[in-house]
Amino acid sequence: MELTIDDAVAVLQRTPGALTALLEDLPGNWTEVDEGPETFSPLDVPGHLIDGEEHDWIPRARIILEHGEGRPFDPFDRFAFRERYAALDLGERLELFGRKRAENLAALREFELGPEGLARRGTHPELGAVTLGQLLATWVAHDLAHVAQVVRVMAKAYREAVGPWGAYLSILSR
Repeated sequence: MELTIDDAVAVLQRTPGALTALLEDLPGNWTEVDEGPETFSPLDVPGHLIDGEEHDWIPRARIILEHGEGRPFDPFDRFAFRERYAALDLGERLELFGRKRAENLAALREFELGPEGLARRGTHPELGAVTLGQLLATWVAHDLAHVAQVVRVMAKAYREAVGPWGAYLSILSR
């Protein structure tokens, strides 16, 4: 599937609502479960996504638009959110994520990117040369991966409780 801004925005604008629908007002036994060390719980995901809104997607797009390959992206610490947003409860994280996402989608639209803009290149500190289109496609895939992660982690919380039906639930073995 070829990237278009409209298609990307169609997914990106839905992520805050999808996470709110899945997580809002759930008890901690649903939101604090994870898959082990250095993994994210459902509570962690909105914090990580807020951090991406503030330090990853649009800031990196701006670096590409302003500097091209001449200035590498700043490294992104995927766990920095744990300190930055530790004081926020889940509801506050969901609300802040929705607000930051709306601001960033407005910024993305202001770029008025066409094919030439999407082909502009930047430098990732580990991956090397990347295009703005690849960055935006990754933003969409990253969102979908974390929505899937939330659902998978929550399903796994009932791995033992489902008993023999676990044999029919492939999500429990992923």
